Amino acid sequence: MDKFMRTKENNVIDNDFQNVANKVSIITIIGNVVLSVFKLFAGIIAHSTAMIGDAVHSASDIFSTVVVMIGIKLALKEPDKEHPYGHERLECVAAVILAIVLLITGLAIGVEALKNIFNGDYENLQVPGVFALIAAIVSIVTKEIMFWYTKIHAMKIDSDALMADAWHHRSDAFSSIGALIGIGGARLGYPVLDSVAGLVIFGFIAKAAYDIFKSAIDKMVDRSCDEKTEKEIYDCVMKNEDVLGIDLLQTRIFGNKIYVDIEILADGSYTLNKAHEIAESVHNDIEQSFPKIKHIMVHVNPMSNQ
Repeated sequence: MDKFMRTKENNVIDNDFQNVANKVSIITIIGNVVLSVFKLFAGIIAHSTAMIGDAVHSASDIFSTVVVMIGIKLALKEPDKEHPYGHERLECVAAVILAIVLLITGLAIGVEALKNIFNGDYENLQVPGVFALIAAIVSIVTKEIMFWYTKIHAMKIDSDALMADAWHHRSDAFSSIGALIGIGGARLGYPVLDSVAGLVIFGFIAKAAYDIFKSAIDKMVDRSCDEKTEKEIYDCVMKNEDVLGIDLLQTRIFGNKIYVDIEILADGSYTLNKAHEIAESVHNDIEQSFPKIKHIMVHVNPMSNQ
């Protein structure tokens, strides 16, 4: 009965996780579709190449959000014979893919900026209309709202893939800032500002891609929890009066979940049933205190009374 209840609680948490992720993803997809069409229309009407490119960038966010939805859905699949520990790492794979997409997007912006700077041929540049400036401002505000909306929910459910998608929205806001500077500069007679801004944007995007990639890789190589979390687990176990000490405490992060292996000391004169009760009590205390812990292995070592 106890194992059934724990499984049921985990399923409720996973369902909440997926519901939040799906809600955020659907809202951002709709937002990106509307924004991409608006920016493309503005770019064509106002004769702005920068705004047309920015519209394409926004359209790429739709692809990234779909990848997030697929990654999270796969990560929440039930354990099976081939994957007895579950599929949580598939979410990290989705985050890695998005980090690569983000970096490629940044590189495209950076390379194009360098070409324009070194070519220096701005004589035939068509001056964009005011509508392009308005579109850039709308894009910056909209994408920044989408960034914070996605980031807050990503932190709430501790999702690397959703966090990666949030930074993809932020990269689009940076792109729109570059478009705004470029369009404004072109209208003022300084079109080179577009390229300079592009290089700055590339730096921001590359940093975000690196952070996302590093976080996802850390969770894929069985990195241990931080010292604070392990200390909290240690203190939780030692609150049990029947636990006389801890011989071993190991943790590992598996996707967005935590696995714990622990060896506790108990009175050597206790019966096997009593030792089992202590282990079950320790197991339940840890699981109730730390929702992110998915699996706990408790081993009882005897302490001699002599």
